[in-house]
Amino acid sequence: MLLLDLRTALASPRIASLQPFFFHARAVPLSCSSRYITTSPRPSFAPPSNPPATSNRGPASDEDTQTDFSAMNVLGNTPAPTTSIDACLSHGFHLDNGVKIGGGSGCLLIGGEAFGWKPWEADSSTNDSRGRKSMLNTKGQWDVGQKAWGLLEIVWPKPDLLILGVGPHMLPISLETRRYINSLGIRVDVQDTRNAAAQFNLLATERGVDEVAAALIPIGWKEPRG
Repeated sequence: MLLLDLRTALASPRIASLQPFFFHARAVPLSCSSRYITTSPRPSFAPPSNPPATSNRGPASDEDTQTDFSAMNVLGNTPAPTTSIDACLSHGFHLDNGVKIGGGSGCLLIGGEAFGWKPWEADSSTNDSRGRKSMLNTKGQWDVGQKAWGLLEIVWPKPDLLILGVGPHMLPISLETRRYINSLGIRVDVQDTRNAAAQFNLLATERGVDEVAAALIPIGWKEPRG
């Protein structure tokens, strides 16, 4: 019985014996100037390495595995077509073969030949004293009549793609104009004249002048005032 009472007393201590631990413990405030204690060692810096005694890297390599970027230009040895655009002017164009188209005229480049082109004069109705008709419809779309494409009707073989440069700024073309060009079996890509000339030079060199044609309006074109 004595041993049983002793075990019970040790297993369940009285609340009074635990009071010093709960009511007399004080929290120690942390000082702002206290430092963190770390057990990680400080980094050790290796001494600087000695410079190499010589810059000789051994005999030159005779391997031919280095990339020759000039050989990657597949069009490097392909001559540009003679009708490629050398310069776009406000009143015309200069071609790579030395031909100059001026007087405010546009140009049609088809089958390796260059033709002066004034689609604003294809219609008999005019809007200004110089005989120029506006090429914009009431919706602000680039729109010319079928008479402006007479050369595309008679040429054979017909080009697969017509690059259309509509002037200094990009403009959407009317649905009627696009449908008529497509009815001739020709796809059309519309851009401003500068980008259209650059694209024609690239595609005509790559695919040939029989596959790619261009119709370009001078970059100085201004719509006539009503």
